[in-house]
Amino acid sequence: MALRVLTFTTLYPNAEKPNHGVFVENRLRQTLARHDVQSTVLAPVPYFPFTSDTFGAYARFARVPAREVRFGIQVHHPRYFLIPKVGMNAAPWLLYRAAKAACARLGLNKNSIDVIDAHYFYPDGVAAALLARHLDIPFVVTARGTDLNVLPQFPLVRRQIVWAAQQAAAAITVSGALKQKLLELGVDRDKSAVLRNGVDLDLFKPVDRDAARRRLGLPGTMLLSVGNLVPLKGHELTIEAMASLKDCTLIIAGGGPLREALQARANSLGVGDRVRLLGEVPHAQLPELYSAADAFVLMSEREGWANVLLEAMACGTPALATPVGGNGEIVAAAAAGALLRDRAVSTLVDAVVTLRQRAPDRAATRKYAEGFSWGAVAAANFALLSAASKRNERPLSAESIVARAMRAD
Repeated sequence: MALRVLTFTTLYPNAEKPNHGVFVENRLRQTLARHDVQSTVLAPVPYFPFTSDTFGAYARFARVPAREVRFGIQVHHPRYFLIPKVGMNAAPWLLYRAAKAACARLGLNKNSIDVIDAHYFYPDGVAAALLARHLDIPFVVTARGTDLNVLPQFPLVRRQIVWAAQQAAAAITVSGALKQKLLELGVDRDKSAVLRNGVDLDLFKPVDRDAARRRLGLPGTMLLSVGNLVPLKGHELTIEAMASLKDCTLIIAGGGPLREALQARANSLGVGDRVRLLGEVPHAQLPELYSAADAFVLMSEREGWANVLLEAMACGTPALATPVGGNGEIVAAAAAGALLRDRAVSTLVDAVVTLRQRAPDRAATRKYAEGFSWGAVAAANFALLSAASKRNERPLSAESIVARAMRAD
């Protein structure tokens, strides 16, 4: 009998924002492709009444369909009230109320669901804990980054995160660094486990580099960054480095509120003609960008597990990344690129110069990325969800379940 999973998270792609939370969708898709699982996705979005672009980003919430099918998976987008700036403490309850109503409407209950698979500890994980208690269904929750790196600094939020972790059958993190954060909160080590993201080696693979560079019209050395245009990603540092890297071109793929400010900064430094801001780029088009680049640059202030690093490596492009979060667990060999000693412009400039002198073989970089395929991750995810669903049996520790599944795959 197939394992029946309800995936619950606000971090899930939709027709309006197809790149939003794509890492959650990827893990689910890879698990479904390899194991006997039936899944329904409950991906709430904030309620907003107007679809006009006059209302900016909020209008995009209104345009998200109530229901859609993505890659054969039923995805429901119930609305919940989100009070900007002042509603953080109420968010889990409001999210839970919307999810509870949606489950009643869709007939989702303990007779049709074996386990809830929640992503992002706050507010999603807390709401999932409430929903699981209401439905009398076990759940697991996965930490993704900011939910453990930043949000626990708020005392009330921290207490709710710890409570949700205590209620969960397993508390998953996508990197060892995040697991340490979880343990520091006092969460039981036995129920915590690292389940990293994999990389889609069929999508992210080298394409003809010379042809890609011709299509992009790129002379000299090309640096690439992929990520939202927000302060924590550090795009301004990479742009500042361009002033010292005279024969380099920087391509940045991603959307966000800092686009105009970043372009203005590039212009003020006299490098505006060598910095291209592409906006959001569909995943299917990223392999050409990765393949064309000489190096991928990630100057983030913090990270959980940066999928973009593996995507670049899978296309044969080495990465330069700040020593934060799980970056050191990804950039862990010469073939992968280099982990910067600190988050400074001068350090990045030196790293680019060194990499140009001693660039790893691109085939070796691809080979390194192949060690992060989805197969073992999907097996461990299935094993964890299966164990969680069997509440009446004595479970192994989450870490043991992951280790056993990965060895067997």
